[in-house]
Amino acid sequence: MKVVNMSIPLTLRKNLTPDEAKLWTILKDKQLEGRRFRRQFSVGNYMLGFYCPSEKLAIELDGQGHSGTTQGEYDHERDLFLLHAGIRVLRIENKWGWDNPDGLLEEIKNNFWWQQDSSVQDPSVR
Repeated sequence: MKVVNMSIPLTLRKNLTPDEAKLWTILKDKQLEGRRFRRQFSVGNYMLGFYCPSEKLAIELDGQGHSGTTQGEYDHERDLFLLHAGIRVLRIENKWGWDNPDGLLEEIKNNFWWQQDSSVQDPSVR
């Protein structure tokens, strides 16, 4: 039986970055088209920043730390694992999201129903 250290997600939930806190004010309490989101939700060995179970959609806000080669490779492997588990990962660059808040919300909404939309790109194709 695998023991999960629940202190990690709890710590992450309590210590949101300012950008994560802004996004959470929009996603919490089913404010975005009635969809329920969870913060710091674990799947396997991975922690998802925000997760909508009904849509099987994860949202990750990526800062500058995600532009490096090593982090990019890790993110790609993680995204493939999650896609194999039936979860789409929507990666949003922090700066773009807050320079364009309407575009951010539209991008999230456009990824609802992704499993039935063949136009949504598989991250392994990139």
